[in-house]
Amino acid sequence: MSAPFDVERCRALFPALSKRVAGLPAVYLDGPGGSQVPREVIEAVSRYLAGSNANSGGVFATSVETDAMLEEAHRAAADLVGTRDPGCIAFGANMTTLTLSLARALSRTWRPGDEVLVTRLDHDANISPWIQAATDAGATVRHVAFRPEDCTLDLDDLRAKLSGKTRLVAAGCASNAVGTISPVGEIVAMAHAAGARVYLDAVHFAPHALMDVEAWDCDFLACSAYKFFGPHVGVLYGKRELLASLPAYKLRPSPEELPHRWETGTQSHEGIAGTLAAIDYLAGLGRAAAGASAGRRVALAAAFDAIRAYELGLSRHLLAKLSALRTVKVFGITDGGRLDRRTPTFSFTHERKTPLAVAQHLAREGIFVWSGHFYALAVTEALGLEPSGLVRVGLLHYNTAEEIDRLGKALAEID
Repeated sequence: MSAPFDVERCRALFPALSKRVAGLPAVYLDGPGGSQVPREVIEAVSRYLAGSNANSGGVFATSVETDAMLEEAHRAAADLVGTRDPGCIAFGANMTTLTLSLARALSRTWRPGDEVLVTRLDHDANISPWIQAATDAGATVRHVAFRPEDCTLDLDDLRAKLSGKTRLVAAGCASNAVGTISPVGEIVAMAHAAGARVYLDAVHFAPHALMDVEAWDCDFLACSAYKFFGPHVGVLYGKRELLASLPAYKLRPSPEELPHRWETGTQSHEGIAGTLAAIDYLAGLGRAAAGASAGRRVALAAAFDAIRAYELGLSRHLLAKLSALRTVKVFGITDGGRLDRRTPTFSFTHERKTPLAVAQHLAREGIFVWSGHFYALAVTEALGLEPSGLVRVGLLHYNTAEEIDRLGKALAEID
C-alpha cells in the first residue's frame, strides 16, 4: 500500500501559497485558469536568464547551453504526453496560438463538402480555430452535443455525425468548465474508423491525469504549461508523418526538420526552461513511490496515480459541502460513484446571487474562484446560463480539505 499524499510537503514548495488576504491565508481555487508554480520552476526561469540567455544555433557557450536545454525540454514534454519521439513535440506561445496555426495548415488539405466535428463541451480554443479554418476551406462544421443532465459528451450524437466526409474531430480530454473527463480512446477509435483525424485539447486534463498519446492513438494533442505548474508556454504533439507533411506556415530560412518547422520565430527559452522544471517537479513527486532511479515517464505515471487518488478525496469533500447548500446548483457529474470520470473542477450557480457576486464575496474572504464562461462559451450557452455563466471552483493537488471547509463556510454566509 502506497503512502498517503503529503500535501503539506508539497505546499511548502509553492511560494505563492504563503500569500495572505485580509489577514487570512489565500485559498487558490482558481487552478483551471492557471496554476501556481513550485520554487524550482521559478529558479529555472531565473537561472536560465541569468546564466544561459541566448538565441539558439550559435557556437558560443550560452547558445550551446540553450540548445541543450531545449533538447532536454522536448524529451521531457514527450515523456509527459506519452510519446517516445521528442521530435513530435513543438513549443509555442500557448495552446490557442498553436491550434490556430495547425488549423490553418490542415485547412489547406480540406475541400468543399468536407466536414469537421467540434463538441459543445469544449473550450473555444478547440472550436473557433476549426470553424475559421473550415470557413476558409469551404468545409462544413458540425457540432456534437453533450448531455445536460451530467455534462458528458453524447457519444451517440458523435457516432451519428461521423461519416466518410469527416476530416477532423476536435475534442477535449476534460472540460475546463464542468470537469468532465471524456473517453478519448473511444472517441479516437470512432473517428479513425470513419477515416478522420483527431485533435485533442488536453489543457484542463494535463494537471490532473497522465496523458498517453500513443495509447490513445490521437493524431494531435495540445496543452499549456501554465496549467500544469509551469510558465505560459504551449505544447503541441503531432504524429511525425503528419507534422512532417502538412504545409506549415514558416519563414524561408527555417529548417524543415521537426520540430523546427512548427516552432516559428524565437521561442520563450526561459519559459521552456520553466516548463522542463515543471515536468521534472511532477516526476519528482512520483519518485517517492516509483523509486529515485525511476525514469521520467515511470515517475510521472506514479505521480499522477497519487494525484488522482488525492484529488478524488478532495472532490468528494467539495461535493459534500456544495450539496449541503440548498441555494447552490452544481453542474456536471455529481454521482459519488462516478467522480473518477471528472476532474476536481466544480461549477455551480446560486439561486439568489449572480456568479460574479458570489466570486466577489469569496474574494473578500481571500478565496480565489472564477466566474463567467471561462471561454467555454458553448457549454454555458447550451445550459442556458448566458450572460452570467457559472461560479467555478477548481482544485489542484496543492489544495486541502481545510480550504474546502473555508469555502463551504463562506458560501453558507451569503445572504
